[in-house]
Amino acid sequence: MTAALVGGRPLHAVPLAEAVRTWARIAALSFGGPAGQIAVMHRILVEEKGWISDARFLHALNYCMLLPGPEAQQLATYIGWLMHRTKGGLIAGALFVLPGFVAIMGLSWLYALYGNVGAVEALFFGLKAAVLAIVLDAVRRIGTRTLKNATLRALAATAFVAIFFFGAPFPVIVVAGGVIGWLASRGGSQAFAAAGHGPAKEGAEAEAPTLLGEAIPDHARTGLRGTLAVSAILLLLWLAPVALLLLLLGPDNVFSEIGLFFSQMAVVTFGGAYAVLAYVAQQAVDGYGWLRPGEMLDGLGMAETTPGPLIMVTQFVGFMGASRQAGGLDPMLAGTLGGILTTWVTFVPCFLWIFLGAPFAERLRANRALSAALTGISATIVGVILNLALWFALHTLFRETRPVTWGPLGFDLPVAASVNLPGLALTLLAALAIFRFRIGALWTLAGCGLAGLGWWLAGGA
Repeated sequence: MTAALVGGRPLHAVPLAEAVRTWARIAALSFGGPAGQIAVMHRILVEEKGWISDARFLHALNYCMLLPGPEAQQLATYIGWLMHRTKGGLIAGALFVLPGFVAIMGLSWLYALYGNVGAVEALFFGLKAAVLAIVLDAVRRIGTRTLKNATLRALAATAFVAIFFFGAPFPVIVVAGGVIGWLASRGGSQAFAAAGHGPAKEGAEAEAPTLLGEAIPDHARTGLRGTLAVSAILLLLWLAPVALLLLLLGPDNVFSEIGLFFSQMAVVTFGGAYAVLAYVAQQAVDGYGWLRPGEMLDGLGMAETTPGPLIMVTQFVGFMGASRQAGGLDPMLAGTLGGILTTWVTFVPCFLWIFLGAPFAERLRANRALSAALTGISATIVGVILNLALWFALHTLFRETRPVTWGPLGFDLPVAASVNLPGLALTLLAALAIFRFRIGALWTLAGCGLAGLGWWLAGGA
């Protein structure tokens, strides 16, 4: 078979070095959350380079949507694996994370050292307002795309009530959504028929030849032995450090807690960062005492303004938790180690899911019941993100809340007299910028940060 040509040379001859440069470029441009990151990948890999078709890109994205963890990083890993085997997947996935890791680590140092300085507090005061508006926009966008009928809207509403009013665990809600979708599909219901994700268009004309085409590459037909060998290595790299920490330091040490908690998160983070951050924030603040309530928004502001997956905010959580419970270590060294550990146990599993399951992705793509399960999970994710937005709003716009309990029902009620009027005004302006004038997230964050500094310079509290 004659190879398709790009730039006058066979596509299969594209060297690994060129792929590395391309993935580094994608990583440097990966701002704006998963939607923006996936759009950047599509523009460069599909439209500019011609390395992968719309259909193949959509196939890879659909598989990644079934997995826990950040779908954009896993999509990069998947495509890198298809192009250059395991080595390509490791390079693509690691490069996608690297810029955000470096940026969040630097910002965590600055926050830990100077977070109480007036100017820094003012900057993050502004960022919190913008982040709240961005999260609300995420609810709108994901809800519009996901909740296509009354059944899905009811499932999203049920998920919100369960987590906000009854404190239902996030993993239980996610699993329940998937099971409901799967059972409904098996029962013949069309309510959970999955809509496509990504930029591919139905009914499009035949595409030009690409590097991957639509056939399965030879290395994607790897036998079970090879797949299990790679997966076993990744599983060891993921869990061995956690087991060693438990053995040497005990379960109550902060590093053991970080390793265990974020390893659990790596298994249940369906729907991306927004979906799980409410649970992470509540556990980090109320469960472990790693953060103060408003600090989770500060960390999310960092993640929103740096390249890479938004789930990188967990690195900030691990950094602050370890630095504040450093034991005999220097706080900044402990924070650095905590941030590295958090990133390690968050992203190593992402490679495991790809390398273990990608050879069987074609089978998954054709399975309607699994697609329906994904749709059920996506619907519950909308309710979870709404809970995140409301939780953030309570801790951003009010200085005081009081717990309300009626039997199994319980929630935090804001104290009206404690409303943060400057924060409310800035949040409304940020929402106006995003919803009415369609100003991008980065510009909104920058404007709100400057507004916070201006308020401080003008003598605001």
